[in-house]
Amino acid sequence: MELLRSNLSRVRIPEPTNRIYKQECCISFDTPRSEGGLFIDMNSFLAFGKDYVGWNYEKTGNPVYLHIKQTKKPVPEDRPLKKPTLLAIGMEGGFDNHEPEYEESHNIVILPEFVSLSFPSVELPEKVRLAVDSILMAEGAERKEQVAAWTADKKQVSAYAMNLQQIDNGVIVPPSGWKCAKCDKTENLWLNLTDGMTLCGRRNWDGSGGNNHAIEHYKETYYPLAVKLGTITADLEGADVFSYPEDDSVEDPLLAQHLAFFGIDFSSLQKTEMTTAEKELDQNTNFDWNRIQESGEEVEPLFGPGYTGLVNLGNSCYLASIMQVVFSTHSFYSRYYKNLNLKHAFETAPADPTLDLNTQLTKLGHGLLSGKYSVPAKEKQEGIPPRMFKTLIAASHPEFSSTRQQDALEFFLHLLDQVERANAGKPELDPSRSFKFGIEERLECSSGKVAYNKRVDYILSLNIPLHEATNKEQLEAFQKLKAERGSDREVSSDEIVRPRVPLEACLANFSAPEEVHEFYSTELKTKTTAIKTAGLTSFPDYLVLHMRKFVMEAGWVPKKLDVYIDVPDIIDISHMRSKGLQPGEELLPEAVPDSEESSKPSANEDIVSQLAAMGFNYLHCQKAAINTSNSGVEEAMNWLLSHMDDPDIDEPISQEVRTAEVLLSFVDQSKIDTLVSFGFQEEVARKALKSSGGDIEKATDWIFSHPEVSESLDMDATSSNAQSTADAGLPDGGGRYKLIGLVSHIGTSTQCGHYVAHVYKDGRWVIFNDNKVGASIKPPKDMGYLYFFERMNS
Repeated sequence: MELLRSNLSRVRIPEPTNRIYKQECCISFDTPRSEGGLFIDMNSFLAFGKDYVGWNYEKTGNPVYLHIKQTKKPVPEDRPLKKPTLLAIGMEGGFDNHEPEYEESHNIVILPEFVSLSFPSVELPEKVRLAVDSILMAEGAERKEQVAAWTADKKQVSAYAMNLQQIDNGVIVPPSGWKCAKCDKTENLWLNLTDGMTLCGRRNWDGSGGNNHAIEHYKETYYPLAVKLGTITADLEGADVFSYPEDDSVEDPLLAQHLAFFGIDFSSLQKTEMTTAEKELDQNTNFDWNRIQESGEEVEPLFGPGYTGLVNLGNSCYLASIMQVVFSTHSFYSRYYKNLNLKHAFETAPADPTLDLNTQLTKLGHGLLSGKYSVPAKEKQEGIPPRMFKTLIAASHPEFSSTRQQDALEFFLHLLDQVERANAGKPELDPSRSFKFGIEERLECSSGKVAYNKRVDYILSLNIPLHEATNKEQLEAFQKLKAERGSDREVSSDEIVRPRVPLEACLANFSAPEEVHEFYSTELKTKTTAIKTAGLTSFPDYLVLHMRKFVMEAGWVPKKLDVYIDVPDIIDISHMRSKGLQPGEELLPEAVPDSEESSKPSANEDIVSQLAAMGFNYLHCQKAAINTSNSGVEEAMNWLLSHMDDPDIDEPISQEVRTAEVLLSFVDQSKIDTLVSFGFQEEVARKALKSSGGDIEKATDWIFSHPEVSESLDMDATSSNAQSTADAGLPDGGGRYKLIGLVSHIGTSTQCGHYVAHVYKDGRWVIFNDNKVGASIKPPKDMGYLYFFERMNS
């Protein structure tokens, strides 16, 4: 007790604003349930496992800790299992996560001798008692930052419900025996609450569901609300009402009178169909690891170093799948595990290691690769929860902070962006560079003269040319079979034939010549058609191929291509290397600032009309095309989605706006000087202002979101007689690659469904499905969304 009293100055009573860690060690995955329990520094409120608390004492000199230890209570064998009624985990009415109950004990521990004093105790100094009470009562930082529950949002009252127009056309809906008015579907039927039409719902990505007749009816009539027949009972709150303009399930407070208009007495109806939310709940209840990716095969669980799973934190499978593949590469393995031990990472970290990306990546690397948390003591692997890493990596990206599903590709690019920043000034340590390569585009004008544009990238994004399918005869036979059967009989999953497209065709499509219409030629002083080709200026250590399976159909309807990609284990892309300016080629002249034509921006009408057909504002579409240099519909749409809230989005297109080349010469020098005074390079500042319309605040944000800009500036030169500085700094080698990993996606869009990773390790394929790790029997090489290839050394 005297020892404690002599160290009272090192004890703090936490303020409401302090972050208190008490569920997980900040440099390992130890918890209060670990063998040694958890030690909370009563000065910094950081938590440490038994093996690591001594490191903190050496670094900070803080001697007083609150020791929390949780011990499992025995569980009665006859404990009943409850069926979930709510889309939530670990909540009343939600999924039972079968968590055992624990008893918790507390002690005050003084280092370095680990002297222990019981808590609670009236003999303890009041300051210590107040500090411990505050720590125990406070919500832990981990809990605040990572919502454990996964709950469906409460339905909002529809804006169309209170003033809904209903047409008296004599329709009386019978209490049963419903059928779609346009086909023979008798399930998944929706009653339009304006005109009483009964029509089938949307077709699912796997061919099941309806024939889209209800949504087509809305597009023709704009009648907004429909209710799913079969979900209407005496409890009207359980009915599934959908609003097409709001594109969501909604609440209709006047549903009773809207139904009575068509003669429906809801009090006598029995429920015969699941609501959309219940179907989602049912799908998650029946979420089966074997069935989803390995076709019901018995998967052998794997344990040990490199075979540690990641706990799903609520739709975090996109993060888990990417991190498993990334840590199987030599660059990440070496940087954050082999060449950096945990103690050194902690000693060199800032005062709060939870805010340092390199420390948290080292923690995650040791958690995944050491084997400490992957022991075959139980039937299934528990895995490690990447809470601190997710919180930190998401801090600069609000979408990743949520528990909504995210696009694995977007997360991969965000990760590499953050890793590059965390290793700024130390390129030899930066593992993100192993993925980086140069792309060169060659434009040949009808005058015969050429221009070259270069950029750097981390992924090669490939269109899927369905016309190159190798099984056209089987596809035609399948379409014929469907036509013969008609809509009364669904095709079984065994009979479905999907297009098979070779990966070589996707790579060839990337390099193939492409016509660029409305290209302004500085040689001809007029618009013409140019021919664009693309190639790589360097071959990275790891080549990541992104398959563009998600496309937009007319009417802004996202569609996932139901297609197989035949991917070989070894590919050779040597032929895709760009050659740069060739002998005899002549470069297009630089744009002249006074040129009347070049000063007038012009949007490609094809791009504008396609975007406008999706429902976007025509002026916005023109701006999107101009600001992406008419490079394509997808690029323009991405620009549009990220600039819809710009304050000047509705202002007319100024005739003063010039082409990119002219703008480079006409940026306000005083604004450049301001950015230079912030510490940015002059050319980086110039490009940022050009890309941000001269707005200094937007330009600053642009620089931080484009860390590669200093390199890409070097690559923007139209002349490429020699490898540029940026080219020289990138990894390069031969063009032969072997497949080492893939991330597959199950679901209708990148914002829903499930991601699973397959990685080639120790001479066999391994499947990583969140916390489950097993020997893969049938890796779905033809179903990948992202493919990871490693360069083969000559």
